[in-house]
Amino acid sequence: MSHGIPAALSRFFAFPEAGVSREPESWPRGFLAAGVAAGIKASGGKDVMVLANRGPRFEAAGVYTSNRFAAAPVQWSRQALSDGQARLIVANSGGANACTGPEGFADTHATAEHAAAEAGVSAADVAVASTGLIGERLPLERLLAGVDGALGAAREDSVLEAAEAIMTTDSVPKRAEVPLPGGARIVGIAKGAGMLAPALATMLVFITTDAELSGGELDAALVRACAVSFDHADADGCMSTNDTVLLASSGAAGPVDTHAFTEALTALCQDLAYQLIDDAEGARHTAAVTVAGAASLADARETARAICRSNLVKTAIFGEDPNWGRILSAAGTSSAAFAPERVSVSINGVEVCRGGGLGEDRSLVDLSAREVEIVVDLNEGEASATILTSDLTHDYVHENSAYSS
Repeated sequence: MSHGIPAALSRFFAFPEAGVSREPESWPRGFLAAGVAAGIKASGGKDVMVLANRGPRFEAAGVYTSNRFAAAPVQWSRQALSDGQARLIVANSGGANACTGPEGFADTHATAEHAAAEAGVSAADVAVASTGLIGERLPLERLLAGVDGALGAAREDSVLEAAEAIMTTDSVPKRAEVPLPGGARIVGIAKGAGMLAPALATMLVFITTDAELSGGELDAALVRACAVSFDHADADGCMSTNDTVLLASSGAAGPVDTHAFTEALTALCQDLAYQLIDDAEGARHTAAVTVAGAASLADARETARAICRSNLVKTAIFGEDPNWGRILSAAGTSSAAFAPERVSVSINGVEVCRGGGLGEDRSLVDLSAREVEIVVDLNEGEASATILTSDLTHDYVHENSAYSS
């Protein structure tokens, strides 16, 4: 059977989709935010962000890293959002506050208590997120002063500066907006350029909407959206301790259809996921690896991730070498059900491998463009999955060997 390129692949490479904007300036109704420089980053750049929900509703949901060394802010925010409510998000870059023991958790607690007192809310309604170097305490006095400054500067037209304040090795800020029927909006910002792997990525994502939904509806929509967006982004196979995706609703625009909201949220999350991979550390190529014709979705995902995590595949993409043997070799390490003699591989539309053997001449493949499409057809069923990844470059090695802030 011939499957061609699944729709998921074209969706990833068609961004921004109709209705998706990457340059929102203002937050949905009910939200204010600011990003300031508090002296946490050695560069002197913005490093503290505060995002406030002024209501009238305060529903929220979160998805977090599955790393067993979850950072103190992740542990705190899981607790804070367990009731489906949040009024304030405080985030810092320049320090992860991960693997810092009881003292690190106390710092997160102190941050939430301080922000709550200044904003006139309960600390139990304050989510906290951090990103940066693991294993070092945060400069708490600077962080708290930054929280004060950000609260005082919070306003509606601050999406860009908020996105800048959560950047670490990112080269560009990431933001996106999707409109909803009836005038409601979804606006999100994200950071992440390395340690991007399934089970989220080394990323912070903050999404806001003025659509009126319950905490349960937000949670269901966010889990579904993450499963086909951030969980399908894999730059280097490394999972962070700090991954956090938060979704907050002010309800200021009134109720919306939950299905339409979930579809719009999914489009926004996929766009942000693409932006993260496209800005992966040192990357020269952004690749979508699709495994089609799988017996199950689990088989498709496992095989696609095996290919994405192969350094030999990634370096071949960097060298613009359509080395399909490396792709087959990586696929063969998965436990997916398939017969090797039925597998085909296409690279940028050229079927270079057919039936586990030679296909079209590999010289027909042009890998000079930024975007690369790899489709592996297992010819075992109807399931398919697409994982986004990047190539492995000299710049990635240099940046991560030198990174310490």
